[in-house]
Amino acid sequence: MLSALLLPVFILPIILLVLLASWDTRQWGVFSQQRVGQYGSLFPIYKIRSLRGGNHVLGHLEQYASPFGRWLRRHKLDEWPQLFNVLFGHMSFVGPRPDVEGFADLLEGEDRVVLEVKPGITGPATLKYANEDVLLSQQIDPEAYNVSVIWPDKVKINKKYVHNWHFFVDLTYIFQSFQINL
Repeated sequence: MLSALLLPVFILPIILLVLLASWDTRQWGVFSQQRVGQYGSLFPIYKIRSLRGGNHVLGHLEQYASPFGRWLRRHKLDEWPQLFNVLFGHMSFVGPRPDVEGFADLLEGEDRVVLEVKPGITGPATLKYANEDVLLSQQIDPEAYNVSVIWPDKVKINKKYVHNWHFFVDLTYIFQSFQINL
């Protein structure tokens, strides 16, 4: 319901950012990708396109981003279209970030508790790794670092979030997200 109330306010800025991203990247300014959601179901996540070109290598995403794309990513404005994901019921405002196939869908045992909740636009792991692209770009093998260090830590953080969920804690994460992104 909150997304339905926010979309009329955000729709014009989203349209403007999509048009600017289309001009900047020379591609349609909306990026969509399949992500793993609640109970392991797939859904299309929507973002404003911030990268130029095609096949992007993990840990080197910043080199594909234009100055405008880096600005979008730094202020998380590329995430605004996810209000539609919330409206459609694929996501919530707070929860574990939805990942591409090959991560959350492969969780086993107690780790699968992460899939019992809707993924969120923000959450504790999102806040801790707000500068994940920069961190990965500093690694010799970004993909190995992601798999061996970042991903296990995110699972641990997200499990703790699910087990200790409280509405007022979610509000804290939302406020922290606004502070980081301003």
